[in-house]
Amino acid sequence: METELVIIGGSAGSLQVIIELIRNLDTDLSFSVVLVVHRKAQSVSILPSLLQQYSKIEVLEIEDKTEIEINKIYIAPADYHLLFDDKKSVSLDRSEKLHFSRPSIDIAFSSAADVFGDKLLAVLLSGANSDGVQGLQHIKKNGGKVWIQNPDTAQVDYMPRQAMEHVRFNQLITSENLPSLFNELNKNNKL
Repeated sequence: METELVIIGGSAGSLQVIIELIRNLDTDLSFSVVLVVHRKAQSVSILPSLLQQYSKIEVLEIEDKTEIEINKIYIAPADYHLLFDDKKSVSLDRSEKLHFSRPSIDIAFSSAADVFGDKLLAVLLSGANSDGVQGLQHIKKNGGKVWIQNPDTAQVDYMPRQAMEHVRFNQLITSENLPSLFNELNKNNKL
């Protein structure tokens, strides 16, 4: 089953896993990667330039109506929910926070599931609340794949533990095996 989008949700403790992943990614991805990370709203976002230091692939912060392309890493901006209009375009939304978070992982995951269906892979990483669980359930209902960070390896285990208890997942990942699983997915996508 071809994967068109990988969406990664994370909160407290997820940044190191994301850095390890992008540092070791193949440089010719056959899908897009979207990061939805809980972070404080700042006037200047340093996360894209921080991640770009570790990535051979272009890292971009999403703006309203950004066109999503393969072989790029996109970051949902702080203080906006991320919505997928279709497979190529996204919108930003300032509606109420969900699980005290904007961007909400649940909202982004659910929106991606509605658009990409069984061509979606979602990865849920370390975090301190249950954001992501409902989104993962929606992804599974729409035929997508779910990978969850092994809570025993997460810096903050609450979010992945909640997901493990409430979602039928396809794979438990660690920061060590995530890059090779990603690159394997990429290779299989091209077959």
